[in-house]
Amino acid sequence: MAKEFKKVSGITPAARTIWNADESYNKRGMEKYLTWLLDNGAQALSIVGSTGENMAMSEVEQKEVLGHVASFIDGQVPLVGGTGKYDTHTTLDLSKYAESVGYDALLVLLPFYYTPHKKSVLQHYRNLRKELEVPMYIYNNPWFAGYELNTQEVKSLIDDGTISGIKAAHGDPNRVHDLKYYMGDKITVFYGHDYCGMEAYCGGADGWLSGIPAILPKQCRAIQDAVWAGDLEAARKAQNNIVPFLNYFLYDKENGVPHWLEICNYTLEAQGVEVGLPRRPAGELDEANKKKIEKLLADMD
Repeated sequence: MAKEFKKVSGITPAARTIWNADESYNKRGMEKYLTWLLDNGAQALSIVGSTGENMAMSEVEQKEVLGHVASFIDGQVPLVGGTGKYDTHTTLDLSKYAESVGYDALLVLLPFYYTPHKKSVLQHYRNLRKELEVPMYIYNNPWFAGYELNTQEVKSLIDDGTISGIKAAHGDPNRVHDLKYYMGDKITVFYGHDYCGMEAYCGGADGWLSGIPAILPKQCRAIQDAVWAGDLEAARKAQNNIVPFLNYFLYDKENGVPHWLEICNYTLEAQGVEVGLPRRPAGELDEANKKKIEKLLADMD
């Protein structure tokens, strides 16, 4: 009998991973944070993706977090597990584990660092599909992988049943429009960046999976719901509500400071969600940036 997997759509925060002061996994802190996300409009959860610091943990720790969250959520909402590593062997091991503990989809980053040729990348996903039942989404992120699959390459994986969705993380909402134009309902498309949520939904996005919904879920949900209700005036208002924060988050930096993971954690802390610090080498925000975030949040609806 085939396994049943929940359909993933809507506001899907790329959840942070919560650490104790000694950088061990903070289960209780994670539970409180996930509950806050759900209480503030999240419709699904993405675990140990980039915003979840998957590159800052071992495979053993990654399984610990995946398993704990699956047990805690216990089917309340669909779960997406981040399992992408460079090599097919390790990706398959993590993917089988996520499937075994009840994830409804996998988010598999393009093989990174060595930037393999496209033929091998496409085969990477096909080899994973041979041994998995769970739906698989490509994490199409040129900023982290160094390249991305184009629409026709993605379509080839949709047409042969290898994947069922994609996180389009380039940022340009035309990526969403193009994918939906050529594949329609055959593909689940998540907007995977932070600054054009409204435009991505207008282009047909099935959901929003990135870091901003993980720290401003209520505000992101307002954008989505307005577009889906056909109220573009309300959608523009909801988008404008977060534009000053987005401009700070993405562009207000001096020599790369502050780092976006540090901003994420303090933005949550400033909203009363105790999440501590990211794992080193990231750290704590300086007082000036903390005050900027507090002001931006105070000015936001």
